[in-house]
Formats: sequence, C-alpha cells, structure tokens
Amino acid sequence: MAASKPVEVPGGGGTAGLSRWQLALVLGTPIILGAGAIYLWGRRAARRGKGASERKTPEGRASPGLGGESGSGQPDGPGHEEMSPLGRAQAAKNKGNKYFKAGKYELAIQCYTEAISLCPPEKNLDLSTFYQNRAAAYEQLQKWTEVAQDCTKAVELNPKYVKALFRRAKAHEKLDNKKECLEDVTAVCILEAFQNQQSMLLADKVLKLLGKEKAKEKYKNREPLMPSPQFIKSYFSSFTDDIISQPLLKGEKSDEDKDKEGEASEVKENSGYLRAKQYMEEENYDKIISESTKEIEAKGRYMAEALLLRATFYLLIGNASAAKPDLDQVISMEDANVKLRANALIKRGSMYMQQQQPVLSTQDFNMAADIDPQNADVYHHRGQLKILLDQIEEAVEDFDECIRLRPNSALAQAQKCFALYRQAYTGSNALTVQAAMKGFEDVIKNFPRCAEGYALYAQALTDQQQFGKADEMYDKCIDLEPDNATTYVHKGLLQLQWKQDLDKGLELISKAIEIDNKCDFAYETMGTIEVQRGNLDKAIEMFNKAINLAKSEMEMAHLYSLCDAAYAQTEVAKKYGLKPPTL
Repeated sequence: MAASKPVEVPGGGGTAGLSRWQLALVLGTPIILGAGAIYLWGRRAARRGKGASERKTPEGRASPGLGGESGSGQPDGPGHEEMSPLGRAQAAKNKGNKYFKAGKYELAIQCYTEAISLCPPEKNLDLSTFYQNRAAAYEQLQKWTEVAQDCTKAVELNPKYVKALFRRAKAHEKLDNKKECLEDVTAVCILEAFQNQQSMLLADKVLKLLGKEKAKEKYKNREPLMPSPQFIKSYFSSFTDDIISQPLLKGEKSDEDKDKEGEASEVKENSGYLRAKQYMEEENYDKIISESTKEIEAKGRYMAEALLLRATFYLLIGNASAAKPDLDQVISMEDANVKLRANALIKRGSMYMQQQQPVLSTQDFNMAADIDPQNADVYHHRGQLKILLDQIEEAVEDFDECIRLRPNSALAQAQKCFALYRQAYTGSNALTVQAAMKGFEDVIKNFPRCAEGYALYAQALTDQQQFGKADEMYDKCIDLEPDNATTYVHKGLLQLQWKQDLDKGLELISKAIEIDNKCDFAYETMGTIEVQRGNLDKAIEMFNKAINLAKSEMEMAHLYSLCDAAYAQTEVAKKYGLKPPTL
C-alpha cells in the first residue's frame, strides 16, 4: 500500500512534529492530520515573524491598521485643549489612562465615557480610540458584553483597527461566540500578515473547538459509508496473520464450484460467516456486516470469526462505537483462536490511537504480543504506533522482530527505514541520513514490487530536495498500484513544491478523485490548495466533500476546522475587504 495521508501524533501539541512527512504510517487505518495548521501561508509567515507580542492598553491614538498614520484630528495645539471639544476629549482620555494604569478601572471608564461624549462625531479615529480604551477597562472587570459592544463601535469607526478587533475576538471567546471570534481573529491575522503568535494561537484554538463541536453532532447522525475497494484491499494487505481476510478454504467450497473458473464459489454449508467471506472475494462488501450478523445471532461455529469480521467492517465504515463491543467480545473469548484475539487487539489498539488514547492503545498492543508472541503483525503495527509516539528506537526494535518472524516482509523493511531516516533527519545527522537513504535503496532493490518502499523513499527524497528522483519513485508506485489515489495526491503535491506547477498538481489530484471518488485526502488537499489560490468557495466545496467521507469523528473535526477557516476568510473579505496572500 502506498503512502497515505499526513499524520499527527495523537495527543501531541500540534502539527509541527510531523508536518514535513506528509504520509501515513498506520496502514489501513483512517488517519488524520491535526487542526493546528489551518493557514499554510500563515504558518510560513509565522516562522519568519516576530513571535508573540503584547498589545499595550490603553493607547493614545487610533491606528488605522498596521503602522499607518492616524490621519485623525489632533488637539488644536499646545495650551488650547480647553478651547477645543477634541482637546477636552483628549484630556479626559489622558486622565482615564492614568486611572487605568493605577488599576482604578471604574474611574477610567467614567473618563473614557466623558471623552466619547465630548469628541466631535466626525473625528472617527479618535472616537474609535476612546471606545477601544473603554473596552480595555471593561476587559479588566471581565464585563465581556460591554467589551464586545465598545469594540464594535471602535471597528465601525475604524474597520481595520487591529487592537479593537483582537479585543473583541477575546470577548467573543469568553462569551462562547466562536463564529464571531473566528471572524475577528482571522481579520487580525490577515492585517498582521500572520506575524503575531497571540492571534495565530487564538485562531487555532477556536478552530479546534468549532471543529469538535460540529463533528460531534455530524458524526452522531452520519450515514455509514463503505470505503472504496482499493482502500479496503489496502487495509487487509497490511495483515498477514488475519484469519478473516484469508480466501475461503478448500473444504468450504463445493467441488463443482472449485472447477468453475472465473465464477463465484458457493459455500457448502449454511453459514452467514462463510457467505460473508464469499462476498469478500467478490468485493461485494456491503453485504458483509449483515451476513456476519446472521452467524452471530445463530451462534454458529464461526461466531468468533464473524464478530471480528463485523467489527472490522464497522471500523472501515467509521462506526467505532459499534466495532468496540465486538472486538471486546472476541478478546475475552479465551477458547477462540489466539490469532483472532491478537488481531482484535491490534484493531482495537489502532482504534484507540485514532481516538488519541495512546495509553490504551499501547496496552492492547502489548497484550497482543503477550498472547501471540510469534505474530509478526503485532510487531509491525506496534512499530507504527511507536513512530507516531516518537519512540523511534522502540519502533525499530519492533520492526526488527517483525522481520525476524517474517523475513520477506517488504512493508516492515520499508517502515524500519523510514523510522531510521526520521530519527536521523530530526537529529540533523548527515551521516545517519545518508545511511538511511542507502537503506531505502536496499529495500527497493530487494523488494522491487513493494509500492510502500518507493513511496516512503520518495518522501525522504523530497525532504532532501531531490525532487526529480522523488518524482521517479512516485512513478514507480503508480506503475505498481495504478489505482492507488493517494500516490497521485502526493505526486501532485510534489509538483507544487518542486516546480510551483499548480496546473499539473491539480491535474494529478483530480486524477486521484477520478480513480477513487471516496478519497477524502484528495478533496482535503485540493481544498487546501484552493485556499492558497484564494478560491475560497471552491475550497469550502472540497472540504465539505471530504467531511462527508471522513472515517472518524477526529478526522471530521479537523476537516471542519479547515472549512471554517476558509469560510471565516470569505466573511472577512466581505466585511473588511481583507484577503490573505495567494499563490
């Protein structure tokens, strides 16, 4: 199976740790990338930027945006403040500032209110300053409704007033007005060219909260959706000791049907499980759960196998809550085949990891190793878990054990190379990076039919900016697995990074969708590119398609975050005429 979607370490603090890898490690399980990096151009700017900066309050005059001249009327001149309404307003404001600095916020509010009443209505920028200063005093008293109201007045008078927009965003956060908070902080991010970490962090926080809220409701009411045949076959190809994915055994078919080449075999006995296995061979996946249920309800001889098969397809359609009781039951069946129980533990452990419960996940994998120590699948999948947890040395040990038990495991060899490469790359050790790259060469030489080896090598080559050779490796993947949509997505992303060729990149991602119209990764990637191009309506359309295909609540939450970020930008563009940089 070629590399899949980018991943984030569950339970980690954001995407920074794995953002460069852009490939999946947990083969066959639905994987997500974190919601932390919503504005890609913003991330780049933030790395170059100033870092967090404090917004001083109160202030002397309004700022029309970023560093521009006020353009507002100032006091008529030294010694004339009392003769001018604006001068008297400025004096009241200055008195309020003194009270503010002394922590006398109620008195400061009185002075700012006096300044507002004295200020000529045509002095928009000065008046906006007085409202913003009063909002700052209300903020100290945690009067969030008043903060939002005064900031709204300030923004109406000065639509690009960064300090007022950010203060209103914080007030909306306190008032649990997430949509309004997101719109305000998005405007701030654009006005500050994504240079301030405070606003970036608030945007990230509210996007995650919005995404979780929406995903919880949507996922609860979603219609189950069977993945594409390619995805299902790739999933099962990551197991070698999985009894339920093996073809029908010789004794399970009639002799007559065994001779009917090219025709579906009929099962000898009346077993729901065996019929389900037959449907698997025919790729008639929609009938698997119902036939397995018949076996379970009849308490047939294949009840344990039927429970595991049904649980597996519940996981594939994204129904983890239905899968868990079946997996629990198989795991508790001490008289069941140990390989069935170990396989159920691997799948439940992967499910826990997807749900960001790494402790429970680790416990399941360790239990699987205890009850079936000769099962290579346990070490292979636990090795992938260890990579996600950034426990590289332990991951390598697991891959070595998998290879010892199954020397011809190309997949484990490729994953081990990746683990060693990542360790070398993050440690900036040129010699070990070179050795890891040599390891990839050995893998593709010894296992020339392993698409995953080429895919992981291509990612490493991309990191090393060897784009031409990376492109060749993706072509090898496509030759081996022409119907693997994710490879086309990665090749498309490479064209963007290598040649800044948007047309070619989008063409390849469109090809991925043509191959597999259920490839949520392709829709998500296309949406992200459209955001960077400034085509926000198209981006929202792509993100919504990916949302409908999401295989887990967590993945759905991430996609909602992307969609909400794009939608907030459309609202900011309408209200303030602000747009971020585009490709």
